[in-house]
Amino acid sequence: MRLPPRDSSRTIVKEWGAENWANDPFGRNIAGVPPAGNGDMAWVQHMIKSMNSTGRMTVVLPHGALFRKGAEGRIREALIKQDMLEAVIGLGPNIFYGTQLAACVMVFKQNKEARKKGKVLFIDASDQVRVGRAQNYLEPEHVTQIFNWYKSFADVENYVKVASLDDLKENDFNLNIPLYVEKVIEDNLPSVEEALAELKSAWDKSLQAENNFKIILEKFIK
Repeated sequence: MRLPPRDSSRTIVKEWGAENWANDPFGRNIAGVPPAGNGDMAWVQHMIKSMNSTGRMTVVLPHGALFRKGAEGRIREALIKQDMLEAVIGLGPNIFYGTQLAACVMVFKQNKEARKKGKVLFIDASDQVRVGRAQNYLEPEHVTQIFNWYKSFADVENYVKVASLDDLKENDFNLNIPLYVEKVIEDNLPSVEEALAELKSAWDKSLQAENNFKIILEKFIK
């Protein structure tokens, strides 16, 4: 079976050859058969199978590939259990020509380093973009920041989380990034007492300003 070019139209991608995948002669069916209407996980398996013993592979996909259920969910679970998934990186929206949707990058490695085995790195890089009028851009400083997070392989509040395979299992192997990278919401709101005090102070100042205005207005009238 020959897969069409990755940039083919959606119509061609839908006809990716699902009927032949179960008995793929090249042994690329390493995790299961994707749905007939979406060959994303066939591409992923094809690229994983193409890695050599020291290979690393990255693929850009829509975020749906991280959490869609059914056949894709089963494939995702099988790939995770094979412990080749190294990182999941969420990118900002509108950085790819032709679509405003945000994409993700999945990084696979045939033989992960000892410190990374049994773990997956999640990076929320959704704000690492320069916002443009028609399109957003990944600038060198954004790429450098994302790479440094990836290289460090350590938790960073609001941005990076190292999750264990047990963590992924608890979430039914759902790789949706917000499940792992929790945003800390800073509560800078005043207490009720402080808010009432500020309101009273503002009210007193407004009354004083109104009184001053009346005095000035009376001088002009006279």
